[in-house]
Amino acid sequence: MADERFDAVVLGGGPAGEVAVNTLLKAGRRVALVEQEVIGGECTNWACIPTKTLLRPPELKGQSTRAAGVSTPMLDFGRLSAYRDYMVSNHDDSGRIRRYEGRGVTVVKERGTIAGPGLVEANGRVLETDAIVVATGSEPVIPPIPGLAAAGYWTNREATDLTEIPESVVVIGGGAVGIELAQFLVRFGSRVTVVEGSERLAAREEPAIGDLVAAILRDDGVDVRLGVRAAAVARDGGERIVALDDGSEARGAVLIVAAGRRPRTDGIGLETVAVEPTSRGIEVDERCRAAEGVWAIGDVTGVAMFTHVGKYQARIAVADIIGENVQADYRAIPRVTFTNPEVAAVGLTEADARAAGIEVETATIELPTTIARPYTFEEQPSGTFGVVADARRRVLVGAWAVAPLASEWIHTAVLAIRAEVPLWVLRDTIAQFPSFSEAFGAALRTLPDAIGAPFEHPAHARMAPPGNAG
Repeated sequence: MADERFDAVVLGGGPAGEVAVNTLLKAGRRVALVEQEVIGGECTNWACIPTKTLLRPPELKGQSTRAAGVSTPMLDFGRLSAYRDYMVSNHDDSGRIRRYEGRGVTVVKERGTIAGPGLVEANGRVLETDAIVVATGSEPVIPPIPGLAAAGYWTNREATDLTEIPESVVVIGGGAVGIELAQFLVRFGSRVTVVEGSERLAAREEPAIGDLVAAILRDDGVDVRLGVRAAAVARDGGERIVALDDGSEARGAVLIVAAGRRPRTDGIGLETVAVEPTSRGIEVDERCRAAEGVWAIGDVTGVAMFTHVGKYQARIAVADIIGENVQADYRAIPRVTFTNPEVAAVGLTEADARAAGIEVETATIELPTTIARPYTFEEQPSGTFGVVADARRRVLVGAWAVAPLASEWIHTAVLAIRAEVPLWVLRDTIAQFPSFSEAFGAALRTLPDAIGAPFEHPAHARMAPPGNAG
């Protein structure tokens, strides 16, 4: 027998779960939130928020070495770590709990499992509901490397919770997490080695991105080892020795495993509601439904392990729960690695577009030779920008940049892909001068005229600008 009844029970209090709770509250629903660790989840406590906080000072120092007329600032890890602790509330969610309870949410700080259709059990407490929302997130993948467990290692949690900068570090994994941590640590004085089994960093992105990022890290002093894998790990005094499959080795006082993440689906009772997750996670439909009365959102779905996707899915799921007709659209998901300079991408890579049968046209430009903003931004201007276009439909299907502030101006491409903005509109749009957003027009003007022209303006398009008399 159930102890309490709710309109919805959210299993997991990370960003996706929190958005679900808040959106349900706004809709007037009675909600329970079940979380076994810290409300705010991985992103708030050990990933997005602490990493971006830790990355900002070395980013600023790096920018200062390139900007005219600026003295290079000193880095103070003591002050930074204190601010990091403030940003993650010292992993204390008591304030969050009080605020939720003050708004009528029942917060259960226990491990929760689905006990059957419409039932969630947490430490003997049974919650009954019409809507179960699974938002249990993901966990790090730990490769089965001989000696790894015995030698000891960090995941992103230990790396973002560090209290002092280690003398030397080996990072296993060349994706976004490994790249960001490598640059943060090397700029704070660590000797850093990155080991990546693929031939490029950021292997799922355009090949040019991996090449550019490797050059950036190497310029910072990182030893980047590509196309090699960790074969074994041993400990020698204060060092971890990573034996690589090419016969070489990498040594570091700290070993960080950044080999990706997997959905957290084990032991949460999915079998009681006839949900069988795959290795990619819980399969959901376009409304984030996993089964009758069950929705899944965020990393646990494996759709795209980004906080912004989880938040989006939360809004989709809640809209469906309260009876609105909505469907998810994943065509334009931004992907950013917050290095200096930043790496940003959205939509399809050229290879993915061709594999999908799209008639592809691409353009890549070097920003310093094309637009003015890089020169006003720094003395040693940098930046590369690329677009992937569907030549038949004459729309953008992908874009990427390795450039300053790329996380901000990539959103022009996000909107263009989502709304299927015609290429001629993007090409003919007046961008602020000087700005990095001018890159869109510059890149599109290098595409064949057949897919970007002629400009056939609607009758109302030629309007006089405000304040001009003639």
